[in-house]
Amino acid sequence: MITAHTRTIALAAGLTLSALALTACGAAPDKVAATSANGKDIATAATVTDLGGMDALVAAAKKEGTLNAIALPRDWANYGSLIDGFTQKYGIQVKVENPDGSSQDEINAVKSRKGQDRAPDVLDLGAAFAQSAAAEGILAPYKVAAFDKIPETQRDPRARWANDYGGYVSIGCDAKRVKVCPETFADLLKPEYKGQVALNGNPTKSGSAFAGVYAASLASGGSFDDIQPGLDFFGKLKKSGNYNPVESTPATVEKGETPISIDWDYLNAGYAEQFKPKGIDWKVAVPADGTFAQYYSQAINKDAPHPAAARLWQEYLYSVEGQNLWLKGHARPVLMPAMQADGTLDKAAAAALPAVTGTPKFPTQEQTAKAKETLAGGWAKAISG
Repeated sequence: MITAHTRTIALAAGLTLSALALTACGAAPDKVAATSANGKDIATAATVTDLGGMDALVAAAKKEGTLNAIALPRDWANYGSLIDGFTQKYGIQVKVENPDGSSQDEINAVKSRKGQDRAPDVLDLGAAFAQSAAAEGILAPYKVAAFDKIPETQRDPRARWANDYGGYVSIGCDAKRVKVCPETFADLLKPEYKGQVALNGNPTKSGSAFAGVYAASLASGGSFDDIQPGLDFFGKLKKSGNYNPVESTPATVEKGETPISIDWDYLNAGYAEQFKPKGIDWKVAVPADGTFAQYYSQAINKDAPHPAAARLWQEYLYSVEGQNLWLKGHARPVLMPAMQADGTLDKAAAAALPAVTGTPKFPTQEQTAKAKETLAGGWAKAISG
């Protein structure tokens, strides 16, 4: 699974990014469609039970017939198969706008299109962005059937968001262009990698790039409380001439413009799979000196024009079918431990994941807020030398 997409996290509460062209108007959503067969207000339903069960939810969602999504590239963590599977299962059309957009674009669309029938129904956000969106009051509380199986550290206690899939920061390398592929952050500073080390985006905007800096910090004596060593690392990388300012994408990888890319392991694993027929030998290593994992979160727009379809989409993503489709895209589903325990995990897909040792740990919301402040204020300076 590969993409040029730069999934964004909230790197500063007041960060101003360019919004999409969101000026087109849409009609207000049909309020009649927001009521289930048993007369319940779908827009405020917090569980499928509130709507009379799964059959009632499916019926209400089919009546709506459409799901508005944004910033979901088909080649990101197997989203194409998830979208197709949902449509085939329920007959609901998934409209994806701006597939290469960012989390900030998603939030901007929710705010700019409030009351319009073209507003996003659902959101896929970097974890920090999900937290800030919840604080802004734009997300609808909803507990999927599997909510209690999601680790407490990966879900909002008020069910406004929950992590869904993720992975580890990794180093991808074109083994036909690079004589010896690096496997650690320390390796990346070696002189033989001059002009070759790239990130998937700007870390003040891109979730994967932000994670790359956090991982570099852990590899350089930093911690979840201190991302500054990561900035210092990239400063050294820039001064040594090894840093490549070109943002890595499938196109740059195929052309050889970014022979080494710091990115999520599921993206790099996707490169290896997709480009193998084209003669590209793309190696993937999760650096032992900077092991950093992160997940993306799902959420529902509080003012979703298709509230039933939005809730059904969540149920699908957290179902066994949906979780195994993430796995087939080389991403690690949040319910993976529970599915391993109950025997529903796709073992072959799990075995194909890049090797990682240890149990992932995650920064707290407070640690992430501190890190994004440091990064927002220091990234440009770090790579200006």
